[in-house]
Amino acid sequence: MEKKIQTIATLRTHSFLVNLDEVLLRDGSSAKRVRIDHPQAAAVVPFLSEREILLVRQFRYALGRETLEIPAGKLDRSEKHEECAGRELVEETGYEAGSLTLLYTYAPAIGYSNELIHIYAGRNLRKLGTAIDQREISSIETYDIEAIRSLIRERRIVDGKTLLGLALLGLLPGVD
Repeated sequence: MEKKIQTIATLRTHSFLVNLDEVLLRDGSSAKRVRIDHPQAAAVVPFLSEREILLVRQFRYALGRETLEIPAGKLDRSEKHEECAGRELVEETGYEAGSLTLLYTYAPAIGYSNELIHIYAGRNLRKLGTAIDQREISSIETYDIEAIRSLIRERRIVDGKTLLGLALLGLLPGVD
């Protein structure tokens, strides 16, 4: 087990906190570790039908390009992850899920972050008159399962939560 000796530097943002810590290792030596204190998040694989899924296209600054992803976002204070999943689906697509089923909870960056993402399947979608958040979302796109498999084979879907959500539902192709 590693034990924190001291925090060397801190970066605080609106959404998360980053600490550079000095830690004591098992053998008595010390090392530096980055730890990101990040809120939990929820994501939804939204099924328009048994063969059609909604994906959102959005620009990701760190990658410098747009990506295709399932709708997702951070939990608000005191919000339950199922509530967050439903809220994000509405905000990012304008659709409400009649049912949300938890598929899995995972840690996407276990080496440096405490973030957990709760992935849901959303079914029985109903279109609301809600406008999507255009500051985040470039477009909402509908794909049938075979088209999604092609996008994955072509390496056009690269987002981890999206790939994991699709894999949990048995929708990933064999990737060469």
